[in-house]
Amino acid sequence: MESGPAIFAGVVFTLFGGGLLAWTVVRVQQGESVAHGVNRVASATLASVAGSGALALGMWCFTRV
Repeated sequence: MESGPAIFAGVVFTLFGGGLLAWTVVRVQQGESVAHGVNRVASATLASVAGSGALALGMWCFTRV
């Protein structure tokens, strides 16, 4: 019963992190900024850190199952 919320949170964090990293890669390959009106390098760096953090948090949630 207690593993249900951990699985749900793990899936949500993993999907968000993977989607954010995929979006970042596509935007960088196109030579555009990840966030509108922000420096390309800064937005790509921040998005990569946030996406990796979300993936790590999702994996941590899966270890709690």
